[in-house]
Order: sequence, then C-alpha cells, then structure tokens
Amino acid sequence: MDISRVALAKMIDHSLLKPNLSRADTITGIETALRYDVAAVTVMPYLVPLAAEMVRDSDVLVDTVVGFPHGNETAATKALQAREAVQLGAQEVDMVINISALIGGEYDLVGEDIAAVVEAAKGATVKVILEMAYLTDEQKVQACKLADEAGADFVKTSTGFAPTGYTIKDLELMRRSVSEHVQIKAAQGVRSYADALAVRAAGATRFGCTRTAKIIAEWEAAHPQG
Repeated sequence: MDISRVALAKMIDHSLLKPNLSRADTITGIETALRYDVAAVTVMPYLVPLAAEMVRDSDVLVDTVVGFPHGNETAATKALQAREAVQLGAQEVDMVINISALIGGEYDLVGEDIAAVVEAAKGATVKVILEMAYLTDEQKVQACKLADEAGADFVKTSTGFAPTGYTIKDLELMRRSVSEHVQIKAAQGVRSYADALAVRAAGATRFGCTRTAKIIAEWEAAHPQG
C-alpha cells in the first residue's frame, strides 16, 4: 500500500547516534531532519539541548537514548538518564532493556527497569529497544509483554549496534505480542522507500534510519506528480 510523502516522513526517526559524529555533524543531521519534517531526530544525550533549540519552531520531536547501547545499567541509573533527558528537552526516549537479565529469565528485574524509565520520563514517549539479534522468539514475546505491562509506548527492534537489525518476521511477532496502544519501531536496516513500505505493512509506525534524504528522494521519484 502506498503512502503520502508527509506520512512517510512522519514515520522517520532520523538517527544521529554513530560514536564518531561531532557536534557539527549533528547540526547538519538536525537540519536534514527539519528539511524533511520527520517525526523525530534521535541525538546523543549531551546534544539534547542543541536539538531542542534547533527544532523549537517545528513539529520535529527530540529523541534520545537511555541505557544505550547494551542496557546493563541499573534501573536507577536509567531513570536518572531519562529524567535528565526530559528536563533538557527530549520528548521521546529510546531505552535498551537489560538484555542479559532477560536472557537469564530475570523478568521481574526487566519489567521494573522499564517501569522506572516510564515513570522518570513523566509523560514523554518511551520506546523500549529489545535488541532482537540476541533473543529467541520466546524471549522476544516475553520482552514485548514486559514492555506493554510497564506502560511503554513503543517496542523497538534494535540499537543499530548489534550484529543484525529488524526482520519482517520480528516486526510481525512484535505486533502480535503487544496490545493495540503499543506501537512498533523498526531499526537497523531501513535503507530505502521499499524497506519503509515493507516495515509499515508488517505493523511498524516508526523506523529509525540515517538515509532519510535517500528514502524521500526515492518516494519523489516514484511520485513525479507529487
């Protein structure tokens, strides 16, 4: 199913998380996010104030990360990160679950970890990164249910730093494993307009990417009349 240019852009979280990105690179990336009027721009935590200032007169949201990229901080540390991020101007936070605790069957710990961030974010959108590359299907389902029960707004496939990212199968599994009010975000691998359409068909309402300009250009080439 096709999609309008506006709707496509509003699926995109333009990602600026590579460890070698400078402040100047981030400024350029935020300008790209503004040019295409994406849903959100995802920046490193220390650059949240910069992003908040740059997007102030737009409807592009500021997104940042918590417990990134491995998720093994304590719940208190993650809550502190989330609280500070919101105070600095973030409207969305993408948190990584405690992956090793999930794999070890410490489900109460994982749920409490997510709930601590949801509470600390105080109304900001919370996306819970499951890092699907490391999980069995059973663990993926369990992680989805824990995120749902803890009050998360999204479940997300990947950080971008694991061996693999989203798959269509995983997106469909996630969609089946959470309630209707929880949305799905694909990450690590959406590189084209065709990819964007595929993740949308699988149930994702957002995707993280670095190739926003390319994806929008491909949409424009497919719709020469606009």
